[in-house]
Amino acid sequence: MPALARADLEHLLRVRKLDVTLTSARPLVADEHAVAPTGVAAIDGPLGGGWPRGQVSELVGAVSSGLTWVATMSLAAATRRGELSALIDTTDTFDPPSAATAGFLWPHLLWVRGTALGPAPPGWPATRPSREPDLWQVAVDRAIKATALVLEAGGFDVVVLDLLGVPPALVGRLPFTTWRRLQRMVEGRRTACVLLHAQPVGRSAGGVTVRLDPAEAVAGRWVGASARARRLEGVQFEVRVAGRVVSWVDRPGAAVGSNPAVPDRLVD
Repeated sequence: MPALARADLEHLLRVRKLDVTLTSARPLVADEHAVAPTGVAAIDGPLGGGWPRGQVSELVGAVSSGLTWVATMSLAAATRRGELSALIDTTDTFDPPSAATAGFLWPHLLWVRGTALGPAPPGWPATRPSREPDLWQVAVDRAIKATALVLEAGGFDVVVLDLLGVPPALVGRLPFTTWRRLQRMVEGRRTACVLLHAQPVGRSAGGVTVRLDPAEAVAGRWVGASARARRLEGVQFEVRVAGRVVSWVDRPGAAVGSNPAVPDRLVD
């Protein structure tokens, strides 16, 4: 009986379109025009086609877990559809030569370059000398302002705010109103805004959080004649949506996005 009552309630919420924050085992289903495909089948499937438009979503995970690759594929896929995309590169780490294999139409990409600060010292910003200006805070403030300007201008279908490398403590102390302001700017538009960071920070109610983690007990894929003459061909990662493992994705290792049609294996 409780299961039946829950099913009836979920059905009623969906009929009245009040299910944007509803969590269940049902796969996400979305209108193809209401999403921006990432170009990675193992991610687009669980997302119901791609990043939800008119929402702020998140792409999170550990270092070297494929975050930059997925974000690059999302931006490139938008340009190939003839749409405009924008990358707000907080720490100036985007590498166009390695990203070129993702299939960018470069005239359709806006690259907003931030300040290259290098890795933050352990414990930053608590360990920052009091007389030294907080360059990280300045970089983050500029990136958020640039993102707001891009969203306010309109016309962009995929906008990625890359906060990778920024000390988590610094991002965590940003006021919640920061993310609410970005949400208000994309609401009702075709824009899919994606926050790129190590931990969830501020997705909107209708957005999604996609986490990439190294697949357990899965090693890198090496090719070559011997142990002394081999190269890394790819690494497998788990894709999680709302804390649920929904698929595994193989990230090519030779170059970023060198194989857009990556294989995928659904496990949920």
